[in-house]
Amino acid sequence: MAFDLSYTEEQQALAQTARDFTKKEITPVAGEYDESGAFPRDILKRAWDTGLFNVEVPEQYGGLGGSCLDHCLVLEELSYGCLAFNTTIAANMLGAMPVLIAGSEEQKKKYLGRLTDEPLFAAYCCSEPDAGSDVAGMSTKVEKHGDDYVINGQKRWITNGGVANWYTVLATSDKSKRHKGISCFVIDADTPGVKSGRKEDKMGQRASNTTDVIFEDVKVPKSALIGAEGNGFKIAMKTFDRSRPWIAAGAAGVIRRALEESSQYALERKTFGVPIAQHQAIQFMIADMAIAYENTRLLCHKAAWNVDRGELESVVSAFAKAYGGDAAMRVTTDAVQIFGGYGYTKEYPVEKLMRDAKLLQIYEGTSQIQRMVIARNIFGRQ
Repeated sequence: MAFDLSYTEEQQALAQTARDFTKKEITPVAGEYDESGAFPRDILKRAWDTGLFNVEVPEQYGGLGGSCLDHCLVLEELSYGCLAFNTTIAANMLGAMPVLIAGSEEQKKKYLGRLTDEPLFAAYCCSEPDAGSDVAGMSTKVEKHGDDYVINGQKRWITNGGVANWYTVLATSDKSKRHKGISCFVIDADTPGVKSGRKEDKMGQRASNTTDVIFEDVKVPKSALIGAEGNGFKIAMKTFDRSRPWIAAGAAGVIRRALEESSQYALERKTFGVPIAQHQAIQFMIADMAIAYENTRLLCHKAAWNVDRGELESVVSAFAKAYGGDAAMRVTTDAVQIFGGYGYTKEYPVEKLMRDAKLLQIYEGTSQIQRMVIARNIFGRQ
């Protein structure tokens, strides 16, 4: 089937809904939440009421029943206003994705149903103090005690970690087995022995909640196991293949915002008697921003299109995530440069865009990890 990106009327309406919500609810207050680092629970509740959460949760569990592309259209618009809102809402879907991919019908009804019944949050517990991109190197331990499991360990950089109602958690029965020893569980946040750590004081995306999540002799029943024992690594990789287009969608939103802010400023700011938009050096920077936006959006939508066809090709998601993250960082840095000294202050939003963009190169597999995935794909074909 040929690659086709003809957007339906429903998709265009969904994107417009997200755009209108962002313009009204997010963009005007993004700077305040960045400054305070407060969690914007009230605005997120209104986003939930508007239907911007749980886009990919099937209708039978109360969700929108949308595609990955639908979700990406929403996330781009949210990111235009503030990337932290994208991260919070996408992290909800990230936490839900292992249940969606490999969960039992009972797990889907119980946990996905919670997210659609009321504006609750979920979190995906994978990264650790000494195991980020190297998922197979995790240390969080799971031991089987009769029909139950006991989990001990510490997860780090967990988005929604301090506000989640439930977690999907990866743990290993034997670290020496690497990926073969990992299993996946769904665990209620109020389970005895589960606690979240302090909220991280981050450089950017400060309105999103990021904490450690700690498991101390956490006893869970067999019904908490997602899929089969030892199948956790495969679930994690499938989850990342599904979620990396979302990162590219966030990058597209940030790039578009930086492009529009820079273009407008270049028409207003004068040097040597003319708007700086008339200087070729500035024109080239603006043109490169526009190219980066088009490329990021196309790669994002190609990756989402593949997901929606059931083709979870890691390399396609890696293209979108690596290019989008790097392009967003480059574009926002150039935006600050175009604004000059003003860009370095909080009087204008471009310094925030730059700080927010950096995390796109880090979470859910760094840009370097994406290049490893891409290179292995190339050499594997030869």
